Amino acid sequence: MATELAPDRILDLGTAFWGSKALLSAVELGLFSALAAGPLEGEALRARLGLHARSARDFFDALIALGMLERRGDAYANTPESDLFLDRAKPTYVGGLLEMLNARLYGFWGSLTEALKTGRPQNEAKQGENFFARLYEDPARLRQFLQAMTGISLGAARAIAQQFPWKDYRTFADVGCAQGAVPVQVALAHPTLTGQGFDLPVVRPIFEEYVASFGLGARVQFQPGDFFADPLPAADVLVMGHILHDWDLDEKRQLLRKAFDVLPRGGAMIVYEAIIDDERRSNAFGLLMSLNMLIETAGGFDFTGSDCAGWMREVGFGRTWVEPLVGHDSMVVGIK
Repeated sequence: MATELAPDRILDLGTAFWGSKALLSAVELGLFSALAAGPLEGEALRARLGLHARSARDFFDALIALGMLERRGDAYANTPESDLFLDRAKPTYVGGLLEMLNARLYGFWGSLTEALKTGRPQNEAKQGENFFARLYEDPARLRQFLQAMTGISLGAARAIAQQFPWKDYRTFADVGCAQGAVPVQVALAHPTLTGQGFDLPVVRPIFEEYVASFGLGARVQFQPGDFFADPLPAADVLVMGHILHDWDLDEKRQLLRKAFDVLPRGGAMIVYEAIIDDERRSNAFGLLMSLNMLIETAGGFDFTGSDCAGWMREVGFGRTWVEPLVGHDSMVVGIK
């Protein structure tokens, strides 16, 4: 007998924004930080967050059903993941990115249909504004954004530090380094290596503070620059993480060509992103991230490992390979 079809999966996907907004509101309210010191009973948690009595219990229990909270007796508690990644006091906090999603992208994604019809960004650009220009003008927002980039890159950074054959190299540079997650993790894992972080000058104090907190200031230096306008730093290995997807195909090729030109013979290029699977069937996160590039950029898009390896070979790289890292991220490596 044929299995009777039901619309549950369709309805779950169609209402998925309900769960997303519940999580984003919990982050905005500081719920997970409030539970970092230990479980709280519902009324105490409601009072701590300043919530109305009407729906607080439903809100907390929905987060349990979504896997973001646990209940211990009559008290609510963080899960291991929410405690590690959503407590604002921890260096592993990824909530800065979620705060940006809540404040900006949640609304912009409401215009996805318009973006699909027009091919144009749906963010601040519609009002003639530039998100990154405004971000760089506000030190507090910039710090929060760079910390968020560290949170989402930390797992991939640690995997790159362990999986790539660093024993064959002496120097490296992270192009578009943000706060410095990759340089720090590589330097911690390989004491003989020296590295650089390459980013806009405004990033420097935040990068240097982060690097110094690990005692790596002597081995990991900051080099200011614009990766389109300025030469890329000279090193045996260049890394670009969550960079290429911001740009159109010609700009992607331009950055890869600049990397190839500055690398020594035998040097390596590492690109890590939410690489889409070659069959374009299973990495929904990578495909949705590509739609996010439609919302956020004039020409950016995400890509498969085969796409990136092909572009690398076009600009001159010889051997290439694709390797999973952690979560949704993989790296594409090209050897000159």
